Amino acid sequence: MGGTFSTSKPKPAAGEEGGESAVVAVHSKAKWDELWDAHKNTTKLVVIDFSASWCGPCKMMEPVFKEMAGRFTDVAFLKVDVDELAEVARTWRVEAMPTFVLARGGEEVGRIVGADKDELEKTINTLRSSSSSTT
Repeated sequence: MGGTFSTSKPKPAAGEEGGESAVVAVHSKAKWDELWDAHKNTTKLVVIDFSASWCGPCKMMEPVFKEMAGRFTDVAFLKVDVDELAEVARTWRVEAMPTFVLARGGEEVGRIVGADKDELEKTINTLRSSSSSTT
């Protein structure tokens, strides 16, 4: 009933409002290498969501992760399926899903294991605010 004519808002064009505000799903080792190389020598915070399509808690965190990516436009959000990119997951010592690895300057600076959205947000905020300091 009346669903033919939609009055929904148009999606913002890519690149609007802070640029990279979306989660980037990584489906190949080559793409991972490209993205990691682009970020590892910067001070930009990178949050990597290691998950699996069969993981219930991962599915629960997906909309939360996307929402955070929309809010924290100064942070890069990457999503890696551990079954597609097992080698990358092994490199980061991922043993449970979901695992969120936070990295800056090519090094891990934080890790959240499990579907703890409050802890993830708290850690992102803490690391965002310390982006100008070095450890």
